[in-house]
Amino acid sequence: MLYRWTRDLHLYIGLFISPFLLLFAISVFFLNHAKVQPDRWSEQRTVSRLDVPADIGTRKGTAAVEAARAIAVRAGIDGEIGFTRVVRDTNHFVFPVSKPGREASIDVDVAARTASISTRPTSLLESLAYLHKMPGPHNADIRGNWMPTRLWRGAADLTIYLTLFVTITGVVLWWALRAERRVGLVLLSLGTVSLVACIHVLLH
Repeated sequence: MLYRWTRDLHLYIGLFISPFLLLFAISVFFLNHAKVQPDRWSEQRTVSRLDVPADIGTRKGTAAVEAARAIAVRAGIDGEIGFTRVVRDTNHFVFPVSKPGREASIDVDVAARTASISTRPTSLLESLAYLHKMPGPHNADIRGNWMPTRLWRGAADLTIYLTLFVTITGVVLWWALRAERRVGLVLLSLGTVSLVACIHVLLH
């Protein structure tokens, strides 16, 4: 009974996570080999009469993101805000907004209450790479400020946990098949040696 349950869960969970694993696998090739020019904007426009908080130049962390979010909504832009930056010399407030399929850069002239918005579409592979990297460890205090990003973070974490489960149950199922133990030991040994060799090369 335990063997059958383990086998069925291994099979069905493996099928469930296979689209997520394909996304991560395909996006790795793009991350390793693609050449992207993120500053080649395809559209630029200006939005005026913005409601810019008087203390926007001193805001940090989530408070700055909240101000940026309000400005982005007024400009008709939604997505994950990557960071916020204050250019004190020119009194500008700058931040990028990204989501699968589109990247945007918003440059706010605080004194004039206007924003210059530059956008560009992203390809399917760029979108997959975006999902691969998000939410990521960078700017952890503000990461996940867009609801779909928070949902994706949960899906990515679940994929990792289920992959660990499939890996462990795969080893259990292999060990239960005595006829396959010798071949399995050879393949497991080759995989371990390959991993150790790669780590050794990277560290030396």
